[in-house]
Amino acid sequence: EVQLQASGGGLVQAGGSLRLSCAFSGFTFDDSYAIAWFRQAPGKEREGVSCLSTNVANTYYADSVKGRFTIFSDIAKSTVYLQMKSVQPEDTAVYYCAVRKYGRYVPSCWEFVEEDRYNTWGQGTQVTVSS
Repeated sequence: EVQLQASGGGLVQAGGSLRLSCAFSGFTFDDSYAIAWFRQAPGKEREGVSCLSTNVANTYYADSVKGRFTIFSDIAKSTVYLQMKSVQPEDTAVYYCAVRKYGRYVPSCWEFVEEDRYNTWGQGTQVTVSS
């Protein structure tokens, strides 16, 4: 069974940094999975933030976070991180990590974001950015 555990949220001042973690179990980087970070702000729809795949080196970012956020992984720890820098009040949201196992068709992880095809979710972690 695939399980995800997101952590690392908190209160941070605008311009500061925060690192979110998504620890997973039930698969490894030897398997073929797409892993993504999403966020949902109060009163807004959930949006994709960033993603990577276990079998491809590419990473993807929403335009709103490009140049400020970095997604990376620690294979030994079965953890995917989201390093957030220069955060702004508009980054305030509950952040979720999610995964989807690839089948025979292997699109980019961002295509899965756009098609809303992630099907295993962790609990969210709250990020609040004060101005």
